[in-house]
Amino acid sequence: MIVKPAKRTESVQEYYFSKKLAQIDKMRRDGADIINLGIGSPDQMPSENTINALVNEARKPGSHGYQSYTGILSLRKAFAEWYRKYFGTELDPEGEILPLMGSKEGIMHISMAFVNPGDEVLVPDPGYPTYASVTNLVGGIVRNYNLSEKTGWLPDFDSLEKSDLSKVKLMWVNYPHMPTGTKGSLQLFERLVSFAVKHSILLCNDNPYSFILNNDYHSILSVEGARDIALELNSLSKSQNMAGWRIGMVAGNRDYIKEILKVKSNMDSGMFLGLQAAAVEALNAPDSWYDTVNEVYIKRRKIVEELMDLLKCSYDRKQTGLFVWGRIPDNIASCEEFVEEILQKSHVFITPGFIFGKNGERYIRISLCATEGKLKEAKERLKTITSNQTNPPPAPPRRGAVN
Repeated sequence: MIVKPAKRTESVQEYYFSKKLAQIDKMRRDGADIINLGIGSPDQMPSENTINALVNEARKPGSHGYQSYTGILSLRKAFAEWYRKYFGTELDPEGEILPLMGSKEGIMHISMAFVNPGDEVLVPDPGYPTYASVTNLVGGIVRNYNLSEKTGWLPDFDSLEKSDLSKVKLMWVNYPHMPTGTKGSLQLFERLVSFAVKHSILLCNDNPYSFILNNDYHSILSVEGARDIALELNSLSKSQNMAGWRIGMVAGNRDYIKEILKVKSNMDSGMFLGLQAAAVEALNAPDSWYDTVNEVYIKRRKIVEELMDLLKCSYDRKQTGLFVWGRIPDNIASCEEFVEEILQKSHVFITPGFIFGKNGERYIRISLCATEGKLKEAKERLKTITSNQTNPPPAPPRRGAVN
């Protein structure tokens, strides 16, 4: 390489799933029939009205130009109504909501807007890896705070209070939690806001999983005093089956939103109008929409729990979200090797918990984003590699093989 990359690239590695998907793609090209239960990419469709709204807007000659950096007003109003209806939270669409091209984009925008080189950022362990990688990219210092099964995957506030918080600028929280499926609560958010106010820490709740196998909706912005210290990210990726559409939002104090907009307006040129019109329609979906989506996940979850039982993993049946998070048996030496063995011998990919932090090293995560048929097939394959097996199983047949 003649030109050296920026030093900031030394602080991050290629995303785990990027590398793993490349491996899976090669295995498939070589003839292996891989069942991917690793990634939470919804396979159900958005509503028919949502798709029609996109098509109708796309057919209009005036819909294809640059759009406002703040999104159309009708979209901001739709987000505001969505929050009022489900979260009991009043937001001003004129200044407290900023549409984004996916909430993952918002993690970078918020970090660039508020984190200076050397500032410390509290990142959950286990937690979404992007919180740490983005912190590193902007020159911040990652301060992991522990979540554990023993504490119900909630922050240990006593431990945090005993630590030096003088350099902490921002804290990432994510409830309902990924990867553990732990629900949020008003009491938890009240304590988080109190903690953040006390230590002048910007609190950011990443909240895309509220509608999956859950009907107890909470926003951190509903807590008294939260507007002074908190932001919330949300997205249509999971709730509306629109992961590839890249539509999200950040909400909070208008002064914070203005700072984020400074960054965002220098990084994109607005969202396609057709996508915004479709998002309005998606946000206006009736309650029955969420019920229909979750009926599918309820059936799938039962099978995934059976997969966990086959692998002799323990798990909490009260989890929410798109995954089941389970602890591997004590006699398994390495989670990474355990998952790789499953992939190689049964051609089923599941996610090792270590990618979410050291506190995830004894766990695996299985996605609900596969059809019942695929999940049942995965179950049959996994029956061959239970932990008490002494002889290695034969690999499943390759596609096109003659049996």
